[in-house]
Amino acid sequence: MTVDGGPRLTTSQAARRGRVIQAALELGADGGYEAVQMRDVATTAGVALGTIYRYFSSKDHLLAETLVEWARELGQKVSRKPPKGEHLSERVVDVLRRAIRGMEIQPKLSEAVVTALTSTDPHAARCQREVGDVMTGIIASAFPDDFDAHTRDDIARVLGHVWFSSLVGWVNRWYGINHVGDEVEIAAHLLLDQYH
Repeated sequence: MTVDGGPRLTTSQAARRGRVIQAALELGADGGYEAVQMRDVATTAGVALGTIYRYFSSKDHLLAETLVEWARELGQKVSRKPPKGEHLSERVVDVLRRAIRGMEIQPKLSEAVVTALTSTDPHAARCQREVGDVMTGIIASAFPDDFDAHTRDDIARVLGHVWFSSLVGWVNRWYGINHVGDEVEIAAHLLLDQYH
């Protein structure tokens, strides 16, 4: 494993980094964005404060990395249990609703990571791109193999934007979590029903 394209981490470094991410997840799940204080993360992870900054430039970078890890785990789950639905739009909605359910289960943590992902921290911005790429791949997995790859990737990217902007609206309390699912479902049908 590497950090931001740097040298590979040793096994013990990767374990420390993993403990830091796990500590941030726990603190975020309990108290949201404000509860993730780097000193508390260090204590919970059993590492020195300086160790955290070796791997993460800021709280936003750390929390954004947790969303990258979550998105990768979602991708693995989707590959083990493929999307359901007779039509393409139904399969895509199934994938996106799974992502939303995963965030709904831990609303404080979801709020923390989405808040961090909107940060201007350059390392968080890299995580934004990575989450976008992972989500595009997850959405693309719902498409048939013979679907035009360029069109598939464009549609998946647009749906990822709808998903993320709807999450931002939920985090900012513009509307409830059900609205996020409704928005992505509307977008999926508008973009994909033409391919029945």
